[in-house]
This record gives sequence, C-alpha cells and structure tokens, in this order.
Amino acid sequence: MKKPLMACALWLCAAAQAGPMGFKGSTMAMGDFGPNWREGWVNYATTPRDAFGAGALWMRSDDRLRSRTFSELSYTRLVQRWNGEHSQANVWFVLGAGPVTGNDFGGSRGMLAPGLSADFETTRVYLSASARLYRAPGLRHDYAAARAGFSFYPVDYDEVQPWLVVEARRMRGLSERTEVTPMLRLIHKRYFVELGMNQQREARANFMFIF
Repeated sequence: MKKPLMACALWLCAAAQAGPMGFKGSTMAMGDFGPNWREGWVNYATTPRDAFGAGALWMRSDDRLRSRTFSELSYTRLVQRWNGEHSQANVWFVLGAGPVTGNDFGGSRGMLAPGLSADFETTRVYLSASARLYRAPGLRHDYAAARAGFSFYPVDYDEVQPWLVVEARRMRGLSERTEVTPMLRLIHKRYFVELGMNQQREARANFMFIF
C-alpha cells in the first residue's frame, strides 16, 4: 500500500476504532447493547478536538433486580494525539451530566459522569483502556474497561476489514463480576459493527457510524 493510502487507511481505522468523536463537522453515533447494559448516543464535532452530544444509558444489576436509566448531555475533548508513521495514540476526556432514575428509589437524581480513555492503534493492532465515574447522591457506579484486538489481514481503505477484539469491563455497585467478551468487529471506512458473546453466554452487539 502506498504511503498516502496507508495514511488514509490508518486515519479511517483510528476514527472507527476507539475515538469517541469524529472529524470537525462530523456527527458520530454509537450504540452498545447487551442484557444488562444498553447505551446509545450521538455527538457533533465542532472543532478537531471538541464535540457536544446527548445520550442515554440503561444498566441493570447481575441479579436483574436493580436498574438505572441515565440521560445525559455530553462534552468530549481530544486531550492529546501522537501520530507515528504507521500508528496513532490518543487520550480523551468525556464529561456527561443529566438525570438518573432507578427502580429502587423515587424520582430522579442529578448525575455527573466524567471519564478518561486512552488508545493505541495501527492498521493491525488495537489497545485501549477507559474509566468513567457515574456519580449521583447515594449512587457510585464507577466503570472501567480494557480492550485488545488485531486484524486478520491488511486491506485497502475502501475494503471491509475483520478484527478480533476482546473486552474486559466492570461496573461498581451493580456488578460483582468482570465481564469478558470476545467480539468479531467489521470496519469499513466510517463505521464498524461488533458481535460477540460474554462468558455468561450473553449476546453483545455494538456499532459506530460517522456521517
């Protein structure tokens, strides 16, 4: 692959890998769906480093007795980016705020959700880690996740590329286990889709689209 094509492919791969925002003037939509965690949000990049959006998160305890619904307005900031010849690394800051409701308390509470994430990717390897604090009066649902993946073979920037990605994640206060999910990821230009199953044999589906 020639250098301009490699650079373009790397940029598209990075955009579809881990970044919680797209390029300036773009809109990004993402979703994450499983039995105990369902999340969807959309944001708009006002600058190459800043994006504003809105989303909703539904989460449920392992025993399926307690649930939370969080509706948030969000701000995303690209804190730092390092570009190598065939690699890219990023650090991101995310801040969300809005009401949270639950089936074990009345009314709604104001929730604040700051978070940090970091990722490193090439056209063949992907690593990331993230943490987010979901805090409201009487509630502390802190979240942490780590991911690692690799592509099966190189492709040109306009072709679909399959990846194997493994994620481990945990949420305080609702889950007492670390969920591990291997997923097949398909990337094509400005989108990816992921399908997998965790160690409890529960299905998982994710998507990202930039337009």
